[in-house]
Amino acid sequence: MTVISSIDDIFSLYASKGNEAYGERVTSLEHSLQCAHLARKAGADDELVIASLLHDIGHIVADLQGDERFDMEVDDDDHEAVGARLLSPLFGPKVSQPVSLHVTAKRWRCTVEPSYHDGLSDTSKATLKAQGGLMSEEECRRFEQHPGFQRALDLRSWDDQAKEMDVDCPPLESYRELMLRLLRS
Repeated sequence: MTVISSIDDIFSLYASKGNEAYGERVTSLEHSLQCAHLARKAGADDELVIASLLHDIGHIVADLQGDERFDMEVDDDDHEAVGARLLSPLFGPKVSQPVSLHVTAKRWRCTVEPSYHDGLSDTSKATLKAQGGLMSEEECRRFEQHPGFQRALDLRSWDDQAKEMDVDCPPLESYRELMLRLLRS
């Protein structure tokens, strides 16, 4: 697995792989920038903005969706866990926890709001099965009691919306100072 030990490593990763498709109509970088922009517009705190920006970094690192043998309905790259493990040493739990929970938030919403599933992108619908599918009542209750529940739902909402073509968003470089500030805190 790729090791990320600095902000420069994150920027290098997005420079080398961010413009690749990952099953949506937009590139990984476009999706990330849109998600962070939506978080900022909603008034999210700095940590949740960066979590929104970097929530799919695990996809980029795993790089499995470009493999012709990768089946989105069967194979799960565990991108949320990979991303959280990469980000936690740099930014701590306020950034890594929403990243680790954004797939659980999708599963929860699909379980408790069946109409939510209908609004998912085709790719997100396909990956749901590999990510564990619908949750049991007990799994839902446990997630609802998790202290990161609301932040994960907020991130999930922006994640779902951040798949539009030709959206004008601030560039990745505009987040460097914020990342550096969070790194130091």
